[in-house]
Amino acid sequence: MATTNYSLSHTKWMCKYHIVFTPKYRRKIIFNQLRKDIQSDIRQLCKYKGVEILEGHMMPDHVHLLLAIPPKISVSSFMGYLKGKSSLMIFEKHANLKYQFGNRKFWAEGYYVSTVGLNEATIAKYIREQEKHDIALDKLSVKEYEDPFSNKGNKKKPV
Repeated sequence: MATTNYSLSHTKWMCKYHIVFTPKYRRKIIFNQLRKDIQSDIRQLCKYKGVEILEGHMMPDHVHLLLAIPPKISVSSFMGYLKGKSSLMIFEKHANLKYQFGNRKFWAEGYYVSTVGLNEATIAKYIREQEKHDIALDKLSVKEYEDPFSNKGNKKKPV
């Protein structure tokens, strides 16, 4: 996996990036039909630019992608293209969202990006297991508190 080299007419390259971006105000909106539409839009836009999706996962409030972006495209220009065009496509398919996102900007400004290098398998595994990890943390954080005014544990034995 990590030794895959791509080629253009005069270039051999291996430029892989881990990218994370969120909807505006980090709304937990990516689910059901919207999730399927966003996935198909992102696949379609990546195909247009010659970008390969190596791994991807959509959480309710953010998107993880592991992409192979050709060196002729800068990461920032590609992300501007991806977020801009996908926003337009989302609002075209889901007109009711324009009331939640009045300025027709679906994605928040900015994104996280890191170069993958030769540890692609580790990052792909992280992206695949991200949701499982979040669910496990949520289960651990749920605490059941005892009522401090009940006498369950503080019963004194009669003398």
